[in-house]
Amino acid sequence: MPPAHPFDFDAIRASGDEDKLKEECGVFGVIGLSDAANFVALGLHALQHRGQEAGGIVAYHPEHGFNSARRFGYVRDNFTKQSLMETLPGPLSIGHVRYSTAGSKGAAIRDVQPFFGEFSMGGAAIAHNGNITNAEELRRELIERGSIFQSSSDSECIIHLMARSLQKQAAERLEDALRRVEGAFSVVAMTRTKLIGVRDPLGVRPLVLGQLGEGWVLSSETCALDIIGAKFVREIEPGEMVVITDKGVESRQPFRPQKSRFCIFEHVYFSRPDSIIGGRSVYETRRQIGVELARENPVDADLVCPVPDSGTPAAIGFAAESGIEFGLGITRNQYMGRTFIEPTEQIRNMGVRLKLNVNRALIEGKRVILVDDSVVRGTTSRKIKDMILDAGAKEVHFRIASPPTAWPCFYGVDTPERDKLLAANMSEDEMCEHLGVDSLRFISLDGLYRAVGVAAGRDPKSPAYCDACFSGEYPVAPRDMLAKGFELKTAAE
Repeated sequence: MPPAHPFDFDAIRASGDEDKLKEECGVFGVIGLSDAANFVALGLHALQHRGQEAGGIVAYHPEHGFNSARRFGYVRDNFTKQSLMETLPGPLSIGHVRYSTAGSKGAAIRDVQPFFGEFSMGGAAIAHNGNITNAEELRRELIERGSIFQSSSDSECIIHLMARSLQKQAAERLEDALRRVEGAFSVVAMTRTKLIGVRDPLGVRPLVLGQLGEGWVLSSETCALDIIGAKFVREIEPGEMVVITDKGVESRQPFRPQKSRFCIFEHVYFSRPDSIIGGRSVYETRRQIGVELARENPVDADLVCPVPDSGTPAAIGFAAESGIEFGLGITRNQYMGRTFIEPTEQIRNMGVRLKLNVNRALIEGKRVILVDDSVVRGTTSRKIKDMILDAGAKEVHFRIASPPTAWPCFYGVDTPERDKLLAANMSEDEMCEHLGVDSLRFISLDGLYRAVGVAAGRDPKSPAYCDACFSGEYPVAPRDMLAKGFELKTAAE
């Protein structure tokens, strides 16, 4: 019998997340601390949930200049090696973890951020969380004027726009560049002496400021401040630029003020539950989503069971409000990774079962409410339903802690095309029949707004959040996609 040959479990592991939207990336930066890159590596480890495809770190040392390292895979598998971290000395460093959204899938190492450029005023590096909705238009213009692109990433446009700026200082060049950019961006940048953080005028993507001793930290989320023992200072405001040097933090407002439209899905899924957004615990918000979900969509059942791990806080809230027992009816295998196994079709089809296992003793004979954060394509939801029924459940009811995801995101989230989104093609009842469950209900958009702290619900004339993936109302026109024929929501919809 021939020996088993190496088989990468990545495809199987991904198959368990087919119904999950994937955030594009996380950013982290440190100034004023010895061996800053080590702190950046720890911060990126805490932000790994925002991007698991690849990571990169750039550091600056007065004697050794700029140095960088970019690797595919997890932070723990790359940036914990002393031999690598010793190549990144200095008191100033930024880093990035990513999924690929804009640009090619399965991208080359040249697509991994941070991006670095040498300018007349010296070197500068940038790390970008979000998506530029006019990137293709900018790219064509820049190429026609002589720019040579090294990657397929939309973020590289920022470096080229900086290079063409007539401003003398890096911060002013970055301002010039970002005024040309449309879409969503939280940017962390660095020069030889400065750490710079910027959010787009709508504040779609998060960015926070922290302090550790005499040093300063910029991060996508507060949970990454916690891992290095930094104190949370405040959120960077929408449209704000902070320039941090050894003299302290300078705040600027380079853009025309606009009403904030923070991504509401950060509350639902993207951010870690131990982070703080807008002064609110993400965990508590998700628990409250479950409370609202139970109020809006009650069902007679025996057990409330989360789809791990993202459905857990909402399931706790649902159980508390409904008075129905909470139970961990599904267990996640935390150690899915690379292994050696013969890649038969049978093994390939085991994706969800290799990642999740049903607690038969708890499920058997019961009417089960499964609480999940979202349904995207519906493929994984059907497999989980089958597993619950195979374990002897009498009934299966889905309760979803977000409204139906019917529109793609163009602001930095890896979303299927609209014709692949279940909610774009089926009514709630049709989705219920398609999934083969006894009932399926989503939280309403008003209920979601109440859960995140907007007591009056959603104001249709002036929404407090970006909720385009649910409403189809895009706060920034997706210019590149419109040029390709994407159709915006009509009045009838």
